Amino acid sequence: MKVADLANPVMSGWFKDQGLRLDASPYVSGALAMKEMLKRVPRTEPLASLTAGHNGGIFNGPMFKRVYLTDPEHSVPFLGTKDMMAADLTVLPRLRETDAKSAALSYLELKPGMTLISCSGFNAGRRAYVRPDMEGVWSSQDTLKVESNPEKVKPGYLYAFLLSKFGEVLVRGSVYGSAVKHIEPHHIAGLPVPRFDTEFEERVHKLIEKSAELRARCQKDLVAATKDFFDSNGLSELNEIGWHQQERDLGFEVASVGPTSLRALNFAPRAQRLIEKLGSVPGSTLGSVCSGGTLSTGARFKRIDSAPEHGVRLIGQRQSFWLRPEGRWINEAQAPDDIRLQDETILVAARGTLGENEVYSRSVFVTGSWLQHAYSQDYVRVVSGDPEVSGAYLFAFFRSEAMFRALRSMSVGGKQQEYHPTFLKALPVPLAPPADRARIAATVRYAYNCRDRADVLEDKALALLTAAIEEAAG
Repeated sequence: MKVADLANPVMSGWFKDQGLRLDASPYVSGALAMKEMLKRVPRTEPLASLTAGHNGGIFNGPMFKRVYLTDPEHSVPFLGTKDMMAADLTVLPRLRETDAKSAALSYLELKPGMTLISCSGFNAGRRAYVRPDMEGVWSSQDTLKVESNPEKVKPGYLYAFLLSKFGEVLVRGSVYGSAVKHIEPHHIAGLPVPRFDTEFEERVHKLIEKSAELRARCQKDLVAATKDFFDSNGLSELNEIGWHQQERDLGFEVASVGPTSLRALNFAPRAQRLIEKLGSVPGSTLGSVCSGGTLSTGARFKRIDSAPEHGVRLIGQRQSFWLRPEGRWINEAQAPDDIRLQDETILVAARGTLGENEVYSRSVFVTGSWLQHAYSQDYVRVVSGDPEVSGAYLFAFFRSEAMFRALRSMSVGGKQQEYHPTFLKALPVPLAPPADRARIAATVRYAYNCRDRADVLEDKALALLTAAIEEAAG
């Protein structure tokens, strides 16, 4: 809280408007000022009057026992609050299907066009749009679902308002709690939604919808590129490795162990069979491919904060897997050069724990608009030094489940894991014929072009809506 906030008077009439809340949050968050501003807009309607569906169209869900499975035939993808911002939803945990489709939980299935709002925890108040590729995903009770009534408002327009700076302030101002933040449906039911002519709202809606479609297309193409990678290398069986369906790594023997490692995880049979399979086809090693390029983590450094107009946004491990990353702004002049990356760098989350849903050993691809960001030292930076092996081709491999399991088998450390450099350099990299490599790389590049176009369209929708509201409010 700023010192200036402490001197702000609170009028008695405000308490009723804020549900008789006595905590400072709604009075210093700017929510009241924003509501006063929106009163000057000629026409607004309460959020609840524009929704329809389960419990009036604004709902979360009951607390329930979660039974997770690994077999896709008997489970459904399950989205928690930390996953709702994720770009790649192919690695979500999976909820038992019989539970998900029961009468008690079936309404938690996401529908394209819904707005999601995280309603519990430190990050309560984040918003996301349900894309076409999220159909068939279930959400947790810690996520508010806002389902628009299509006869009254277009879902893309409603989401644009909730995502805008106006919605940001109003939603955040609705958060309750101290240690554990929380939002309930009735807290946001009365939020004033500005209304404009049908043509304008349709235009904003179409921009958001097209953005969602492009993001879904990006995901679809990346999945296709990974499948193409293994098919083209004669390793189609690695498209579905069935890791948890294989026999567990218990009671195995290793014929000879050298000084490189004495850790059992580094010799686990499942991972060793996988790595041997990768090496059974024509290819190279990761160390050889990156010779003349980069295969190392970044330099550690002290962060010196900076104003956005004078600094660069620093992206950390968790945020780099989001659709649109957030991060602190730092002074670039006081940081090492390697916080900036060259085009088609692959970043592998290099520090973390071995939890199934942790980002450790997952990879992201840096190209296009993401080159404007800086990145922390907590990644292995993978840059090909072979002009015949592009970063885009390699990423189709790195994003796979097979690579995820291979990388994890190379872990060293106690609580926080890192990769053993010797094993990392020796990792086999299958190399398909040049024409196949070019095709796979082109698919990946087009996918990321779709992602950047999606961001541009979303920004355009927000800019149009913001300008219209500010003009209407005078």
